Amino acid sequence: MPKILFVCTGNICRSSGAEAVLRHEVKKAGLIEEFKIDSAGTHGYHIGEAPDPRGIKAAKKRGISMEGQRARQVMSDDFHQFDYIIAMDHGHRQILENLMPNNTQAKLNMFADYCSEHKIQDVPDPYYGDLDGFETVLDILEDGVKGIFDKV
Repeated sequence: MPKILFVCTGNICRSSGAEAVLRHEVKKAGLIEEFKIDSAGTHGYHIGEAPDPRGIKAAKKRGISMEGQRARQVMSDDFHQFDYIIAMDHGHRQILENLMPNNTQAKLNMFADYCSEHKIQDVPDPYYGDLDGFETVLDILEDGVKGIFDKV
């Protein structure tokens, strides 16, 4: 069972979106019981909150549910609970590298490395923008999730 954790800053935009998109794809393939999928933030700004309403709206337009998701902060135990920890940008990766214990088997990767259509370094943060930013991020997330699904 592949265990995948997506990580961004507050866990209400990018990582929660990636979690929802991967869940959607895995469910469509009839493999939801074969995966453990979660998301977290490097910071505790939004612990317990639902994803950003703009992200929920953009996802819903694509038939993707974010229902039941709540923000949480990444914990050291995550490095032992997940096979893949996927950072949304290089700042997140740096924080995760600093938190990562020596005795973990988790692989730390960049989300952008899984994208084939979008040639990006980092997934842009839509938080301070409008709904269009969330649509753009969902395009990127759908692209990268295809790559993750194919490789895992």
